[in-house]
Amino acid sequence: MPGSVPPPPAAADDVASSPVSVSGPAHLLRVTLLMAGSCLPILGAVLIAPVLPKMQDHFESTPGAKALVPLALTVPALALALLAPFAGVIVDRLGRRRLLIVTTLLYAVFGTAPLYLDSLGAIIASRALVGVAEAAIMTCCTTLIGDYYSGHRRVKYLALQTMCASASATVFFVIGGAAGSAGWRVPFWAYAVSLVLVPLMATALPNPAARAVTDEAPAEAESRRSFPWRQLAGICALTFFGAMVFYTVPVEMSYLLDDLGVKNSGVIGLATAIASAATVGGAITFARLKRAPEPMLPAVLALCAAGFGVMFLAGNAPLLVVGAVINCVGTGMLLPALLTSAMSRLAFEDRGRGTGLWMAAFFGGEFVCPLALLAVESAVGSLAGAVGVLGLATALVAAGLLAVRRRAGAVDPRPLPEQVA
Repeated sequence: MPGSVPPPPAAADDVASSPVSVSGPAHLLRVTLLMAGSCLPILGAVLIAPVLPKMQDHFESTPGAKALVPLALTVPALALALLAPFAGVIVDRLGRRRLLIVTTLLYAVFGTAPLYLDSLGAIIASRALVGVAEAAIMTCCTTLIGDYYSGHRRVKYLALQTMCASASATVFFVIGGAAGSAGWRVPFWAYAVSLVLVPLMATALPNPAARAVTDEAPAEAESRRSFPWRQLAGICALTFFGAMVFYTVPVEMSYLLDDLGVKNSGVIGLATAIASAATVGGAITFARLKRAPEPMLPAVLALCAAGFGVMFLAGNAPLLVVGAVINCVGTGMLLPALLTSAMSRLAFEDRGRGTGLWMAAFFGGEFVCPLALLAVESAVGSLAGAVGVLGLATALVAAGLLAVRRRAGAVDPRPLPEQVA
């Protein structure tokens, strides 16, 4: 990028794996584009939720519409979870920037397709293709954050990614509801916003440059390097569980309030917005702590478990909201902690594939979350009881991680691959 200079060698914590500026207008535009791209899958997940009843009415005569219409909302997340690992492999082979630009363009094409499609089956197919584009976009944006930045800067921008995603979910829900008042197709116009991002991404995002894995010749080093499956397996398994913890409040809050007698949609929306704000607050807290993520995970999960416990015991709406806020402060810290921990295990050459696997674990947990809670609810007799069981499981996972760290002597996590001499 013209005018960009590498960061000073002495600032080891802020060395980027690509020679890009870390201040100024070009840097600000780059970060803005990466955050905007990261919000596109969130738009796909929540934008049409308010218009599902209208879609249901429109396709009332279509066989199986009662089951198929909700798929229009959930199938992108399923496609994203299934395809993110493959997107990660493609990212490493074709390049992050090129794939991001192409799939951001396709996102607009597939996302706006329901504006002119009349078949419910075709609409669901277009939504699956949206999920394919989202898998590539999310993987590319997260991988580029890992490429451009390292150390505390990387932690900061991964936390910012969580903050933007949480805040945008509330905004998109409001936009979807307002636009849906003019017809169930209208919210799909919002997918065209990605067309604005495409030319900016093409001009403002530089190609990240790989750094040598070791001091050996690159070809020789590459032949000896293997993908860190074992190191990544644990964090991906934890991420799958963490995604269930992360999505419980956004998915189930309205049902929990309904069980307590709260029927007013305005009150339910306000309670959900308060919880969403707490998630943003947790992400900000994580970024400002400037601490390694792995030692924090037991405490963060314990905080999430405490929130679930309060929600389980809550006999009224205000106490339920208090529990949700405690939980969401924890989940706001949990997501960037898991992602930063995964990034610390990946060298440049593996970062796309590793990020894709992490995304698959996270969105797989998101998809399974309501199904798992429904199964537990049928076993224990209430949704609050199911939340209590998840809280107990979260506390056990936190205790297990703490025991593992103590057994290992609580050693400091290994430095980032690009910081190793």
